[in-house]
Amino acid sequence: MSKYCAPITDMKFHIKGNSAIDNDDAGLILDQAAEFSEQVWGSVNQHGDQNGCRYKDGKVLLDPKIRDAFKAFSEAGWMGISMPEEWGGQALPEALSSKVSEMLTSTNQSLCMFTALTSSACKALISFGNDELKQTYLHNMVSGNWTGTMCLTESHCGSDLGEIKSSAKINADNSYAISGTKIFISTGDHDASDNIIHLVLARIKGAPEGIKGLSLFLVPKIFPDNNEYNSLSCIGIEEKMGIHSNPTCTMAFEEAKGFLVGEENGGIKAMFKMMNEMRLGTSLQGVGMSEQSFQASYQYAVERVQGQSLDKKLRGQTTGLIGHADVRRMLLTQKAFAEGGRAFCHYCAELLDREKAGNDAEAAKLLGLLTPIAKAFLTETGQESASLAVQVYGGHGYITETGVEQIYRDGRISTLYEGTTGIQSLDLLGRKVLGDQGQALMLFTKQLHVLSKSILKQDSDTELIQLAEQVKTLSKEWPQMIQNVGMKALQDHGEVGAAAYDFLMYSGYVTLAYFWLEMAAKAEAKLQDNDTTTFSESFLKGKIKTAKFYFARILPRIQAHQAALQSGAESLSLHEEDEWYF
Repeated sequence: MSKYCAPITDMKFHIKGNSAIDNDDAGLILDQAAEFSEQVWGSVNQHGDQNGCRYKDGKVLLDPKIRDAFKAFSEAGWMGISMPEEWGGQALPEALSSKVSEMLTSTNQSLCMFTALTSSACKALISFGNDELKQTYLHNMVSGNWTGTMCLTESHCGSDLGEIKSSAKINADNSYAISGTKIFISTGDHDASDNIIHLVLARIKGAPEGIKGLSLFLVPKIFPDNNEYNSLSCIGIEEKMGIHSNPTCTMAFEEAKGFLVGEENGGIKAMFKMMNEMRLGTSLQGVGMSEQSFQASYQYAVERVQGQSLDKKLRGQTTGLIGHADVRRMLLTQKAFAEGGRAFCHYCAELLDREKAGNDAEAAKLLGLLTPIAKAFLTETGQESASLAVQVYGGHGYITETGVEQIYRDGRISTLYEGTTGIQSLDLLGRKVLGDQGQALMLFTKQLHVLSKSILKQDSDTELIQLAEQVKTLSKEWPQMIQNVGMKALQDHGEVGAAAYDFLMYSGYVTLAYFWLEMAAKAEAKLQDNDTTTFSESFLKGKIKTAKFYFARILPRIQAHQAALQSGAESLSLHEEDEWYF
């Protein structure tokens, strides 16, 4: 089984130059996070997959090694890395803490879900909770003594939250009695923390129908003031394809006592604060999948001797798998998605930091546009990378012992939860682009134009000219394409749904092209200045060469997506009811 090694050098490549981050402190934190993730969480990942968790007598029991690994995380103070100091956190920038999150999800996705949900619940409370709720719950959640959940889904409604039937009625003490059943609740019950704090969407009696009538409630498993149990329970856990050591629970609330978070009927606004944090966290899972897959594939391709190479330098010689062109294609695809995705996530983290620092309307617009792209595209490409890992290993990839099939199984959920790829696609095209009249998109395409123009204006005969020309063209093509879709949508709203997926994937490939051009330009500038103290010459040259591969082999995929989305909705609506199945 291959050993994951945190890509610290590449992470530092993005952090260096960020004025909000001290490079020495960042290096120390990244080194410590790498040691913890590799040695503590990574060491129990396969064990957790094989042993899972148990449901017994109405309680969920984690495997002892998984439980201990989570407690080690909490005791080391990692939960509060980006949380405000007021609540016991370290208040470090998202641009740094996101790197720690990537390491954690790369070594143990099941455990990382405990931390991600708790962190997002904390941020929702910080933004919308009243002072009493904050004082009562935040310190213990930020420390990791208590964990959090997000309770949305019900058996009859997944993404259509307007159909939620869970109810809330006000009590004499202004608390609420919450009743209903929620399904697919990650970490809904377990024995790794002293308390579990549920954030539950429910409808107050008499509230409007649909999402406008939903409110958000904090419902603790145990009341902090008297240690009595609330009237809620886990009534079962799911048997799943992957993330076996993370319990996916069905939760029953039977007039459980809850407390309003934010305003009545304002639950969607508060919950989406939590969901958007989770969506950006899920995009890191996609990057983690690509990084794990690349590392495992590369190690195997170097060690495994198989066949004779067709390469003219090695023709007729027995070679490692890496000597075969098609294997190199798969490795470079994984590498391009991992490093390009990391740059994308770093930029989103910087936007989050700008948002937190003050009223930055531009950062908010850009983050709104890029979040669905990051969540959907990076998880889809993460899945592709995991599938390629199995392919590189061949038959050995299909065997549990090697560990690569676990990357695929664990990661498969990432394109589903926190909004499927289809949901993200509709959000992007319908709300973030057409609904915004393209304003946010124009902000981002301006950045593409400025970067490409700056490279094209250079006096030196840079080898990046051709890449910059492509990005310059795409900066104009991308918004023009929206005009065509928008015109069709005026005649038939169904055109939006028909174009959404291909538009998102097109957007993802173009976005990664921008970040690859930016990284290549940065690497080339360092080489020209002989600045190879921090980053080696081989590292910098590798960046430029991977950028060239991305533009030559991956970016051309946009042509297929462009043709598909411009073909319209007609071919998707031709079948009559009796023509679907025979």
